[in-house]
Amino acid sequence: MIQFISHYTEQYSHLDGIRLALDGGLKWIQLRMKDATDDDFLRIGKEVRKLCDSYHATFIIDDRVGLVRELGADGVHLGKKDMPIAEARRILGDNAIIGGTANTFEDIEMHYHASATYIGCGPFRFTTTKQGLSPTLGLEGYRNIMQKVKAAGIDIPIVAIGGITADDIPALMQTGIAGIALSGAILRAEEPTRFAMEIANLEELRGKREEG
Repeated sequence: MIQFISHYTEQYSHLDGIRLALDGGLKWIQLRMKDATDDDFLRIGKEVRKLCDSYHATFIIDDRVGLVRELGADGVHLGKKDMPIAEARRILGDNAIIGGTANTFEDIEMHYHASATYIGCGPFRFTTTKQGLSPTLGLEGYRNIMQKVKAAGIDIPIVAIGGITADDIPALMQTGIAGIALSGAILRAEEPTRFAMEIANLEELRGKREEG
């Protein structure tokens, strides 16, 4: 489970970055345009929906619950200051993907009981692509959280996020998380599509090991 979160850079637009990630084989895209107007978000979002359809990829949007249906998005990711997950579930129904941001086990427990589909847990380390960060977790933080999740019998995919590089992925996956979310690591790569392909291959190898 690898999610690409869009980010605007001097080199790549949101659409450029998403196209690079999809070309690299990533199948889960989040459009994140915090400061955009709804009109701009809709304009870009409609193009992203077409791209995701052509690559058979899942398309979720950040924050804007009210635009999910208009865009035909598969769901939404909600930060700590966004709409409560239970309210979004009431609006969007049982089939929508709803992700929630977490920094602690207590956050995860709350989102789980509010019917989140998955949890974006982090940040792993400091990242420049997001403002107002919660305390960084590091490997030990994920290990501690995942132990508590297991002990509590909570069964929900937990995705690590925040400043993750390719070198971090093997150790992160050993903590028990279900996946990772990447943004800057792909966009800053010398060859973003090749890098995304390597990440997608890592995930595929992990899946084969688990099946075996």
